[in-house]
Amino acid sequence: MQQMEAARVAAEDAHQQHMEALRQLEESRTATPVFGPKPRPTVRDWSLEDFLEHHPVKFDGKASLDAADQWLKDIERIFNAKMCPAKNRLAFAVYMLTGEAKHWWIYMKSIMEERDEPATWEAFRGKFLSEYFPDSVRYAKEVEFLQLTQGGKSVIEYAEKFKHFSRFYTLPLDKEWRCNKFENGLHGDIRLMMAPLSIKDFVALVEKARVMEKRKRVVEGRHPQQP
Repeated sequence: MQQMEAARVAAEDAHQQHMEALRQLEESRTATPVFGPKPRPTVRDWSLEDFLEHHPVKFDGKASLDAADQWLKDIERIFNAKMCPAKNRLAFAVYMLTGEAKHWWIYMKSIMEERDEPATWEAFRGKFLSEYFPDSVRYAKEVEFLQLTQGGKSVIEYAEKFKHFSRFYTLPLDKEWRCNKFENGLHGDIRLMMAPLSIKDFVALVEKARVMEKRKRVVEGRHPQQP
């Protein structure tokens, strides 16, 4: 009997030691910081006040085609830069509509409801572009970009036109191709001076072309061409 009692006591002691070890392990796990990838932060809900802090402009539907396209891009830039949730984007964009544009969306939304089409941000974006910046205009501007040269413009004026129309180019705008396209559109004498430099940064290319243009004018002023 004494042996059985001693065995029982030993078993209880072993069980208590095991439970104590498990408790200490759990306390150590919760107290020690876990290293590794942190959980991705969740996108918090945006209020209308959060959106308006970035000073978006109203759209009345009377703006030019380019202005309509720019308005949509500015709105999207705010959404993307601040990770605005998709569920809020439509409401915020519609809030910025006024005048004719506001009436247009009310009418368009009623048609979509009759057709059981969901009114989402992507749907709004597609309808907006079809109404205020149709594909025919976009394609025309893409052609104009491909045919753009300096002509009678200064280098700075040419660069501004180039940046504006390049927004409508539908293919990926490779960095090197963009510089080559701009350089090939320069006046022949400026292009010849730029070619050996092989500049592949657009900002640096424009600045160097501007300097070359200024130098060319100085030389021509000192040595006017004879008739």
